[in-house]
Amino acid sequence: MNGPPPVKKLSSMSAVFPAYNDGGTITSMVAAAALALRQTTTDFEIIVVNDGSTDYTATILEETARLYPELKVITHSVNQGYGAALRSGFQAAVKDWVFYTDGDSQYNPLELVNLVNALAGGADAVNGYKLTRNDSWMRIVIGRAYHYFVKFLFGIRIRDVDCDFRLIPRKILAEIKLTSKTGAICLELVKKIQDFGYTFAEIPVNHYSRKYGVSQFFSPKRIARTLSQLSNLYWILVVKKEHLKRAG
Repeated sequence: MNGPPPVKKLSSMSAVFPAYNDGGTITSMVAAAALALRQTTTDFEIIVVNDGSTDYTATILEETARLYPELKVITHSVNQGYGAALRSGFQAAVKDWVFYTDGDSQYNPLELVNLVNALAGGADAVNGYKLTRNDSWMRIVIGRAYHYFVKFLFGIRIRDVDCDFRLIPRKILAEIKLTSKTGAICLELVKKIQDFGYTFAEIPVNHYSRKYGVSQFFSPKRIARTLSQLSNLYWILVVKKEHLKRAG
């Protein structure tokens, strides 16, 4: 789904991809992102954060960088977690807008065109929401339970906090100052943007089953780590509201 041409091209854009053992998909993601970015801006960069991959992701990225001079590769020597990888990508981004999605090909970067179109309504940022979730029934159940749990607990207003397909101005990312190292960063990101008074446009996006590798989130260790992070975020963001005190 390529969508209609964008209403107008954005000034500049960074596309960020966290990657962990995504050797089988990351080149296609970079190629698709390059196509989408050329439709939506005249000034772009692609950033892949290799978060301590143990497969051939590093080798593939070396070859891919020869084909795409716009590609920057950031390497974590050891796996630091999804949130840490995303933060490294955001910190390296230098363009006015930041688009991000995962390196595992569960979302199609060509749908970036639709995110750009959604800005025509005057929203500050754009959040995708999954049309359908192409996962196992267990992941669908756990994912839905997580969504409703955090939506109630944190007062989240968007329909899909767990959809990693977003377009955000870099100046907002600089203002909200993310801290999470786990997958809970998505919740922290949305909550802080919402609490700082910015608005989201929401558009449907396709979600595809994983073709390569294994999800890192749905392991007991990762789930326990994320639950601990959620507890900490609730204390900081909902009870103490430290982010709003610093902004004030």
